[in-house]
Amino acid sequence: MSRRRRAEVRVVIPDPKYGSADLSRFINYVMLHGKKTTAQRAVYGALEVLEEQARRPGVEVFGQALRNVMPMLEVKSRRVGGATYQVPTEVRPSRRQALAMRWIIGAARARTGKPLTDRLATELLDASRGQGTAVRRKEDLHRMAEANRAFAHYKW
Repeated sequence: MSRRRRAEVRVVIPDPKYGSADLSRFINYVMLHGKKTTAQRAVYGALEVLEEQARRPGVEVFGQALRNVMPMLEVKSRRVGGATYQVPTEVRPSRRQALAMRWIIGAARARTGKPLTDRLATELLDASRGQGTAVRRKEDLHRMAEANRAFAHYKW
């Protein structure tokens, strides 16, 4: 437990184009070195590419992709009596969203050969269809939590 006070949850201003707080948070995760305009250009470009490919609103595809990548369970290391156990725990909603966004962006950055706009669009489209690296990562985490279900009683 931290000895300090709880961290304040910052209110995120919705993005100017679509009015979505989740999209604004996603843009902030994409941003590097304080270059928000560059991040906005990449994300909005990806949403436009998504609209062309999926033939439905880009924000809708983005939302579906996030829902498909959000993990319900994760494992946390607990040391009990000299042994370390991987204890499955539920993930709180804010962390679910943060992990999903981080995984999607990480998977998009890991792809090579195209501009970030195209890589983001491809990863979001894959995630909305239940495929792709980010979804696989979620499934691996769930599989690990399921395998360690016997240690769930160490949760506190």
